[in-house]
Amino acid sequence: MRNKFLKSLKVLLVEDEEKLALLLKNAIGDNFHSFLLAKDGNEGLQIYKKVLPDIVITDIMMPNKTGLEMAQEIKQNDPNSNIIILSAFSEVDKLLSAIDIGVIKYFIKPFDPDEVLAYILSLEKSIGNKRIELQGGFVFNTTTKSLYKNSKYIALSKKELLVLETLLENSFLKYEEIKKIIWKEEVSDERLRTFIKRFREKTSKELLINVKAQGYQIALD
Repeated sequence: MRNKFLKSLKVLLVEDEEKLALLLKNAIGDNFHSFLLAKDGNEGLQIYKKVLPDIVITDIMMPNKTGLEMAQEIKQNDPNSNIIILSAFSEVDKLLSAIDIGVIKYFIKPFDPDEVLAYILSLEKSIGNKRIELQGGFVFNTTTKSLYKNSKYIALSKKELLVLETLLENSFLKYEEIKKIIWKEEVSDERLRTFIKRFREKTSKELLINVKAQGYQIALD
């Protein structure tokens, strides 16, 4: 299944059963931008904080930190996170706790990987609302603060990300406003032009539009 929405998603699978983790990755992993694996809740949290995945799929019972403990910590930091629980039939009673935490879906083992894929596809409207379409095939995910070009991740520096987010909120910024956002101090016009040039080299000349003698605006789709 080749789907533009799925190809923009970063998925994290937290599962201590290696065979099951590889089975699910091999079955549906290629549909996504990335499909990362973690063997327990501790490793899952570490990866989550680094990559901010769009979807977390997790087993319940795991060593070191359970899926429920991990999900609770994720939800405390990001109430809008999308967490799917994988549960053995004997753990059905624990699903009530998962629902209280705020997981969006659970699957009882054994399950059909295609059912998991179909469910994630059904989230397009809710997750899609967190995306801003820009000209030239660029998409900005407001939840994960990630920029993509035709589903390919574009790595931005903290300053570049800050300017992009501020432009998306205001659509237009004066030269001096951008300087204050980035440096908090007086800098030359040349330094600003150098910054913009590097940003455009990573993205596109058409993404940031120069309004002559005034500032820059973002090119929305």
